[in-house]
Amino acid sequence: MAKTTPIEFIRQVRAETAKVVWPTGRETMMTGVMVVIMTTILALFFLAVDSVFNAVVKGLLGLAQ
Repeated sequence: MAKTTPIEFIRQVRAETAKVVWPTGRETMMTGVMVVIMTTILALFFLAVDSVFNAVVKGLLGLAQ
């Protein structure tokens, strides 16, 4: 495998970086809003599941006394 010089490596990195399609500010904002919404929905879901399990465990422990 041929060795690449540091200067050639930098040229290749710049060429590849120029091909990247960067998101617009609006796309970035919408993605951030969707992440916050989905995180909130998942947090509420896991809160509900945890509450159900908590109630079941407390009920079972109450029967043991």
